[in-house]
Amino acid sequence: MSHSIAVLPGDGIGPEITAPTLELLGELGDFTFTEHPFGGASIDVHGTALTDETLDACKRSDAVLLAAVGGPKWDTTDPSKPRPEQGLLGLRKQLGLFANLRPVRPVPALYDASALKREILDGTDLLVVRELTGGIYFGEKTRTATDASDLCHYTVAEVDRIARVAFDAARKRRNLVHSVDKANVLETSRQWRQVVHEVHGADYAEVQLEDQLVDSCAMELIARPTQFDVIVTENLFGDILSDAAAMLSGSLGMLPSASVGNPDGPGLFEPVHGSAPDIAGQGIANPLATFLSAAMLLRHGLGLEAEATAIEAAVDGALGDGLRTRDLGGTATTAEALDAVRRRLA
Repeated sequence: MSHSIAVLPGDGIGPEITAPTLELLGELGDFTFTEHPFGGASIDVHGTALTDETLDACKRSDAVLLAAVGGPKWDTTDPSKPRPEQGLLGLRKQLGLFANLRPVRPVPALYDASALKREILDGTDLLVVRELTGGIYFGEKTRTATDASDLCHYTVAEVDRIARVAFDAARKRRNLVHSVDKANVLETSRQWRQVVHEVHGADYAEVQLEDQLVDSCAMELIARPTQFDVIVTENLFGDILSDAAAMLSGSLGMLPSASVGNPDGPGLFEPVHGSAPDIAGQGIANPLATFLSAAMLLRHGLGLEAEATAIEAAVDGALGDGLRTRDLGGTATTAEALDAVRRRLA
């Protein structure tokens, strides 16, 4: 059976890391790829980051693969002008994607690329579960000549459903969840903590639950990352913590992510890194995070576990063989990275 994948190359290095990823996927199964403009590339042509046509194509697909969004070209503080990131927020909302999954598992071959010592990294294997559709990013915003405000709002239902995603994930891992909030000062965090504990007590009592303040979690992620299994948190905190956790691997160019939530619709799969416009078009971008995002697409989006594992093992093997792109301190090009992973996939 052929699977339909909507492909959003996006901006900057997006198109040049998308192409080898589609080649890799093509060797593992029967897929139908359809490419659509998104982000800044869509703004340039259509005046909006997410067109109705692109949205409809994504809704009809089995999964969505996104490469990169944004860049200085479209930066603006004018609220009346479109920004590429608006397309991403809108797409997540329209597809009903409320949970972002970001695994962090430093590869031993790359320990030296991290700023942290090997003994701190060794054994790190964690998953950040970030709520995507509530919180301050989607609250009411005001701005005048003298002040500005952003409203942080969460419903009990929003917290309940993201907590269940985290507990379900922990059941398949090491049975430990750290719920991260700022309950000492924020009312939304106090509600968050109460609801998480209610869900835990009702349906997941066998999973170990720890509460942690966000500032403490940020410190512990760097000092003792191996203590974490699943971290669940709200939108803003998750945005910050997941990027901090990303650096455990030594490079943002190594980390994938998945946005899921609607059981009857497609998930969105994308690398963590940005669009890197400074190296766009040079053929030197690291495609490994996009390869690993494709693996998450296969596993979480299409239920193809064996194929997902094959990509992950091939990436690990290529790195073990010495593959290093520029961001990892080497000289390998995008094409050479594809070739190295392909050899391990064979």
